Amino acid sequence: MPTGTSRVFVSHLAGVPVFDPNGDQVGRVRDLVVMLRVAGRPPRVLGLVVEVVSRRRIFLPITRVTGVESGQVITTGVVNMQRFEQRPTETLVLGELLDRRVRLTDGGEEVTVLDVSMVRLPARRDWEIDKVFVQRGKGGALRRRGETLTVEWSAVTGFSLDEQGQGTRALLAAYEQLRPADLANVMHHLAPKRRAEVAAALDDDRLADVMEELPEDDQIEILGKLKEERAADVLEAMDPDDAADLLAELPEAEQERLIGLMQPHDAADMRRLLSYEERTAGGLMTTDPVVLRPDATVADALARVRNPDLSPALAAQVYVCRPPDETPTGKYLGTVHFQRLLRDPPFTLVGSIVDSDLRPLAPDASLPDVTSYLAVYNMIAAPVVDDHGSLLGAVTVDDVLDHLLPDDWREADYGR
Repeated sequence: MPTGTSRVFVSHLAGVPVFDPNGDQVGRVRDLVVMLRVAGRPPRVLGLVVEVVSRRRIFLPITRVTGVESGQVITTGVVNMQRFEQRPTETLVLGELLDRRVRLTDGGEEVTVLDVSMVRLPARRDWEIDKVFVQRGKGGALRRRGETLTVEWSAVTGFSLDEQGQGTRALLAAYEQLRPADLANVMHHLAPKRRAEVAAALDDDRLADVMEELPEDDQIEILGKLKEERAADVLEAMDPDDAADLLAELPEAEQERLIGLMQPHDAADMRRLLSYEERTAGGLMTTDPVVLRPDATVADALARVRNPDLSPALAAQVYVCRPPDETPTGKYLGTVHFQRLLRDPPFTLVGSIVDSDLRPLAPDASLPDVTSYLAVYNMIAAPVVDDHGSLLGAVTVDDVLDHLLPDDWREADYGR
């Protein structure tokens, strides 16, 4: 007999862990699958979309759920690991029903769906959608008290219609805490129309982080649906190497239009990165490593690497150079590793503790050469320096892995 809460609001299930009877985690809930029915009858819950450890999305029939309680879902332990494929008769609650504009049958007022609840039928393992939490009016960032209400499923109409211009607030709220890679995985599995709506609703920085984690086809699709000015802003917010990789997949005329809309400094970086072969140190590098002058102190360096926007690989070391401080810099003097920064007094000048013995990479170094360099010296990032001794950028291990894995690795069942 199933145990636990008899009614659950579906948005509360987003990201909830799924456990087998032994207490081992199977995965996390990413959506709910229902079948809409005619004549106002409540939809029948078919099951859950569960993302397992390998990031594969599987279907967990609701009949295999023995409990939904205390922020967790308990299963019978029998799980089919076949990849979930949505059928034409199936509807995803989080992906397709939230934020939909529907009408109240009593009076015809148009309202926005913020959530729905499911209830377990008496003496059975079956569940169905019974209530809808809606907001009156056009909606917006702020809601005044009294503008929301919960009604029976039969009290609304319009769920079977193809929604145009569907909102995204409730969907994004359900996934607000997801890491960019996990939100990218959610977006990858949405319908193209819904994916474009979600992309349009994200701010530039959040969308840039998500774009870096999406498969190439999804990146191109989303970029093509943004207005050119916003597309350029998102590209500027992305890591330069990722933005350059994306631009390289576009027709040359479109590349030039987007680069022309960027700030001059960012545009110069893009053109410089696009001038290198893709599978070379120059093509792999980012142009935004942490660069310090030799008279900077250890305290200055630690303050720079504390920046939460830096990836762990870029925060692992700082590059000491003569002015100018932005790439391409003045003469590259050497590297100071994070561990060395922790060992020396805060007032120590970084110029006095640089590691100048380790040779930098040339921009035309091949991918195998870059990989060997990182492996031999146990590095997670390496400087790229030109013939004149100027620092051009840094190659990080995550960029190398992106090019060593199969082209479709973001769509395959690889763990992170």
